[in-house]
Amino acid sequence: MIPSKLGMHGKIKLGISSCLLGEKVRYDGGHKLDPFLRNTLGKYVEWVPVCPEVESGLPVPRDAMHLVGDPDAPRLVTVNTGIDHTNRMIRWTNEKLSELERMDLCGFVFKSRSPSSGMRGVKLYTPEGVLKGRSIGIFAGAFMKRFPLLPVEDEGRLQNPALRENFIERVFVFKRWKEQVREKDTLGDLVSFHTMNKLLTLAHSPKHYAALGNLVAESKRYHREALHEKYITALMEGLRLIATAKKNTNVLQHMTGYFKKRLTSDEKQELQEVIESYHRGLVPLIVPLTLLQHYVRKYNVEYLKKQYYLNPHPIELMLRNHI
Repeated sequence: MIPSKLGMHGKIKLGISSCLLGEKVRYDGGHKLDPFLRNTLGKYVEWVPVCPEVESGLPVPRDAMHLVGDPDAPRLVTVNTGIDHTNRMIRWTNEKLSELERMDLCGFVFKSRSPSSGMRGVKLYTPEGVLKGRSIGIFAGAFMKRFPLLPVEDEGRLQNPALRENFIERVFVFKRWKEQVREKDTLGDLVSFHTMNKLLTLAHSPKHYAALGNLVAESKRYHREALHEKYITALMEGLRLIATAKKNTNVLQHMTGYFKKRLTSDEKQELQEVIESYHRGLVPLIVPLTLLQHYVRKYNVEYLKKQYYLNPHPIELMLRNHI
């Protein structure tokens, strides 16, 4: 594996809607177990389950609820009886966010379409029960406002291989950043962190890649806290952009430059053919990356050995086998 370590200590803490772990907390007494999240990703993270409805004091089972009124300030109202639980939910949310802030989370997986936990596209109704638009779940909206840098997704969107890989990649980067700030505090440490994530950033956003490079080059102009805030804000903003086949191909070609004087003509031809096959959508990203990893080890290319782009998350998750 290159890098040989993921550069982290301990499991990553991620918040998650409790029903996605199989807990029977939904309004009908059921759950929405997501096997990948619980059984596969769960091997590498410590889940922090959250159910806004139950934790705010509502029973199981309970009346179904939906969002009503203003999309920017929706009310949480029961469908059949019209009971308004908005104030209850807001009070609990404020207390819960303070609790979660102390837990050192690196992201959150929300339940899609939930009136409390849906992070986008939640149905919004008029007081008469007529669908009028879309909004954001009360808890999810407050969470994202309180923690704007944390990677967040819902289980529905995580069925998309590209979105799944993007989210998990961001989670691992954010975890490494938190440990970097906590344990390594010199300018040289920041330069090292930036260097190891260069190609990863480039694969998502050449614009942010350039901006982060300029920020590091001018780092002595800033106080440490301001520098860190500017850096991680720009990094996480850039990583939210999907690493497309076109952008990945650009990075793969960039990497081949480190082997120009080392590969045989046959090796060069094979590498170019594999990269072209990926670019055309004939093979997944893992194929050219595996070949490049072989050459990195064979020719001991130190710069590339340190690049998290080659292994940003556990290979066992097989995230790049499907993009």
